[in-house]
Amino acid sequence: MIKQTWQLLRSPTAKYSLGLLLLVGFIAGIIFWGGFHTVIEATNTEEFCISCHEMKDNVYQEYKKTIHYSNRTGVRAICSDCHVPKSWGHKMVRKIQASNELYHKMMGTVDTPEKFDAHRLTMAKRVWKTMKETDSRECRNCHRFDFMKLEDQDKTAGKKHARSIEQGKTCIDCHQGIAHKLPAEEDQ
Repeated sequence: MIKQTWQLLRSPTAKYSLGLLLLVGFIAGIIFWGGFHTVIEATNTEEFCISCHEMKDNVYQEYKKTIHYSNRTGVRAICSDCHVPKSWGHKMVRKIQASNELYHKMMGTVDTPEKFDAHRLTMAKRVWKTMKETDSRECRNCHRFDFMKLEDQDKTAGKKHARSIEQGKTCIDCHQGIAHKLPAEEDQ
């Protein structure tokens, strides 16, 4: 059996067939990976994020009134900058978690402003919890204590940031509602 297999693999036809199979597999893998990567990146665009009216009519309208949308420097953060990790592994975990959001989209859980507001606190708490667990990883893509010039900040902000550094706080400990309206706190 082993001798027959070895003879088959040594024949010119088998070599070419195996080589062709490997080449086709390699090319198919590149095409699959390219397509997969393209789809993942397309779902990180602002256009994609606001393509459903739940986001466009609610949180996007709030975000447009913040410094993350428009400011004196022209530096802008879009939805994915705050809600999707940059590193591949964490990004894939977040994309899998997003399937829950698709389920709720299909179920109409937040398809009206009233429903959205009724679920706002639950959704916000979920985001805050994640940000706390990750030490505000996405905030720190742009804002890092070790690069802040506390002495150049206004007096109150500089003191608060210095105290936060000493106490080991993370961005979300103080900056809830920085890009979206804070939810009603009645059921906290």
